[in-house]
Amino acid sequence: MPHVLLIEDDASVRDGMELVLRRHGYDVDTAATGEEALALLDAPAGAKIELAVLDLMLPGMDGFEVCRRIRARTTTLPVIMLTARGDDHDIVTGLEAGADDYVVKPVTAPVLEARIRAALRRVEPSGSAGLAGPAGAQTWAGAEFAGLAIDRAGLTVTKHGVLIPLPPTELRLLLELSASPGRVFSREQLLASVWDHSFLGDSRLVDAAVGRLRAKLEDVPAKPRYVQTVRGFGYRFGPL
Repeated sequence: MPHVLLIEDDASVRDGMELVLRRHGYDVDTAATGEEALALLDAPAGAKIELAVLDLMLPGMDGFEVCRRIRARTTTLPVIMLTARGDDHDIVTGLEAGADDYVVKPVTAPVLEARIRAALRRVEPSGSAGLAGPAGAQTWAGAEFAGLAIDRAGLTVTKHGVLIPLPPTELRLLLELSASPGRVFSREQLLASVWDHSFLGDSRLVDAAVGRLRAKLEDVPAKPRYVQTVRGFGYRFGPL
């Protein structure tokens, strides 16, 4: 039974979402503030939490800061953020803070549950085509590109021998791109293969994940060697 942490200050919304998630078979912990959520994650029982659903508009510590602190604690916990306004700035800021996905409130139960299932699949070692690469692509158990070593079997990435911990979404994005060096992937293709969004996707998810990935991989993120933009088309893996 997947274990979800729901962080929402509105009691009626929190209770309704908790009821929906429990009906779909999830075990749920709830928190009304960011401070309470972080305390739950730091407690011994926090190790069982597999995903966080995080409202951005929280009293005290806002959702952006909570997301940053979650990412400072762990790279592996998927975070889906909730925003009431659908404000572009909020969405981009939340994604840059480390969120894996977002939904705009009010959200229907099927949409939320689909996003949670997709996020949990990205954490599973065998749950995505990104591990094997696109159909027909050459794949490697391990490969090195200009000092960047990608171990596809061990799911680790090192640069010049130094381990680079990547959250599941960023790791799957890198695995998908690096399976076919030089091939250009559209944002829609990456949404379908990495996020498992065939019709609900938003290209900002891809752009934000690329930005976070570049910040960790590139010597100069503004002049990327590994994950390159092909204007008007999408992204490709170098290096050049």
